[in-house]
Amino acid sequence: MTQTSPAPGKPTRRDFIRKAGALGGAATFGIGNPGAWAAGSDAPEKKEVKIGFIPLTDCASVVMASVMGFDKKHGVTIIPSKEASWPGVRDKLVNGELDFAHVLYGLIYGVHMGTAGPKKDMAVLMNLNHNGQAITLSKKIADKGAVDGAGLAKLMASDKREYTFAQTFPTGTHAMWLYYWLAANGINPMKDAKVITVPPPQMVANMRIGNMDGFCVGEPWNHRAIIDGIGVTATTTQDIWKDHPEKVLGTTADFVKKYPNTARAVTAAIIEAGKWIDASLSNKNKMAETIAEKSYVNTSVDAINQRILGRYQNGMGKTWDDPNYMKFFNDGVVNFPYLSDGMWFLTQHKRWGLIKDHPDYLGLAKQINQIDIYKDAAAAAKVSVPKDVMRSHKLMDGTVWDGKDPKKYADSFKIRA
Repeated sequence: MTQTSPAPGKPTRRDFIRKAGALGGAATFGIGNPGAWAAGSDAPEKKEVKIGFIPLTDCASVVMASVMGFDKKHGVTIIPSKEASWPGVRDKLVNGELDFAHVLYGLIYGVHMGTAGPKKDMAVLMNLNHNGQAITLSKKIADKGAVDGAGLAKLMASDKREYTFAQTFPTGTHAMWLYYWLAANGINPMKDAKVITVPPPQMVANMRIGNMDGFCVGEPWNHRAIIDGIGVTATTTQDIWKDHPEKVLGTTADFVKKYPNTARAVTAAIIEAGKWIDASLSNKNKMAETIAEKSYVNTSVDAINQRILGRYQNGMGKTWDDPNYMKFFNDGVVNFPYLSDGMWFLTQHKRWGLIKDHPDYLGLAKQINQIDIYKDAAAAAKVSVPKDVMRSHKLMDGTVWDGKDPKKYADSFKIRA
């Protein structure tokens, strides 16, 4: 019985069966697990899938799903494919060279909207991680007092020149964290600075030769800049937005329509891999040792394993234990593709002039975020799901995002394009 996924939020026959058979769950979660999938009718249509990833710590659940055999458990074989840049990932997803990708949330929305290259209907199957990115400022400007947002704003006001900051993709997460942080400190990223795009693994080398004053990127490249003595951590992204969405498992809408059972199986395998990573200290250490290898992130284990355990330093003598380090599961909260998460990126794309008019925020999120496939995958992985498709957060500047009035929210910022 192969079925295409209906519109997110619309109950299916399977939903009713699941709810009827559920025996309850954790207080914050509503849907139970209906049990094993029947072999055959729900078997993956495509047995071997190629998943692109960029060398970043948050590719870990995709890699470990393959290394630990969670993929085989769900009837698929994941072939991780190391990619050089986010535009490369985008192009290979769009043309079908990749079946899925570990990818920036805002990239998927940008392609769907036609603001990030060729326009194509896309799909977010699950969120891969929360937290764990950072903004690094060069040691050169840190030595002049730019060690945080306020210090940077003061330096830019007193020592006037062109300041250059790097993000990893124009509609991506790192661009949005960088812009949000700069604006919260009174710096308009569109007018007061030059912003360039650099692939994550090339950030440290570019800062070393003086090409930029700061960058926003995922780990391990912020910690690598500290180890190499060329940068300092000005802020973590979890301090901008605690438990923010980050990378997703992305694919095209066509793939989901053609191979719904494969999409479910791959999602279930990666949910289980994330659960395994978060389960223990030894699992996190094994993950760090695995993804540090040349075929994956290609760095030293110590560049990965400190921040993955919440052990932070800023490169200027300060150390702290951060409870909001990168998480891959967190009792399923991480992985659910909340509609409000996707909508937030659209509000920021509007804020910064990447889209001209207000889109149908909720309608687009329902198209892109595959809530029903995720619920089926969570059931297969024996993981419960949140009751609500929206969530609420207070960001670093005190503004609250809950998805209820996206137009008003997008227009509420004093600093914008």
